[in-house]
Amino acid sequence: MTTTSLKEEKPLVIHKKAVHSKRNKWSGLKKLLFVLPALIPLLVFWIFPMLYSVYISFTNWDFMSEDYDFVGLENYKNLLSSQGFYEAFGNTVYFMVGSIIPTMVGGLLLALLVHKKMAGVGFYRTILFSPWITPMVAVSIVWSWIFEPRVGVANWILSLFHLPQLEWLGSSTWAMPAVIIVTVWKGVGWAMIFYLDALKKIPPDLYEAASLDGASKWYQFRHITLPLISPTTFFLSIILAIDLLQAYDQIQILTQGGPSNSTRTLLYMYYQSAFEQFNVGEATAIATVIIVLAALLSVVQFWISKKWVHYD
Repeated sequence: MTTTSLKEEKPLVIHKKAVHSKRNKWSGLKKLLFVLPALIPLLVFWIFPMLYSVYISFTNWDFMSEDYDFVGLENYKNLLSSQGFYEAFGNTVYFMVGSIIPTMVGGLLLALLVHKKMAGVGFYRTILFSPWITPMVAVSIVWSWIFEPRVGVANWILSLFHLPQLEWLGSSTWAMPAVIIVTVWKGVGWAMIFYLDALKKIPPDLYEAASLDGASKWYQFRHITLPLISPTTFFLSIILAIDLLQAYDQIQILTQGGPSNSTRTLLYMYYQSAFEQFNVGEATAIATVIIVLAALLSVVQFWISKKWVHYD
């Protein structure tokens, strides 16, 4: 190839690169335009309010005055030195663990029952799932009647078995279990739907091969079913944990955080600080702690889920 031909090709190569660069920029701009309609509401209604609430947590705003002072980390220091915060944190952990485990175990057991081919299985699935689509406020009002100490159904059932009647929502010992019962009753059908989908995806050949090798049903459940539905299990645990961190309706309707703050969770403590005591700085500090806990919980559970799935 001559020197003249090389000189002629150089402008052509540069021109192609320029055209390619312009196409890439235009392609990136088109992607941004497609994402923008969803990005703007996300920025306006989620990211900006969250960042602004973090800023408010460094102030002493009382929700009413136009003027407020920047107090730095004082709200966080007061929060972490408060016994009420640790009591609410303990109640939150109690509520979450007490709700997640029965919801997931109950959902799996119900899924195993209705997964079998039998008459009217669609009807049973609908009935079991119906509590989830019922508003929590309505569910809580009905259960407040059930837990009524004198004429409630709960104590009537206990009397049939000659067991002592309980105060339920009026007892600092039994108020939280009562809230947990309501939460589990509402969520167990929702967990069942996810487990049903996971069970359908398990190849039947695995069970047939295990049966031919003489494996018992319990062995098949432990070594085939549980490992293969583990991604669903961890998905449910993450979603339930985050959802329960935000639980408010059942606590407000049933106990209002009482008696003696025995059912006051972090979110209910946030509500009381913001809308009863008008201490918005402290309230947003509590909200920030809840967000951090949810993020840490998600990271830890994702890490453990990868380890468990890899191990199985």
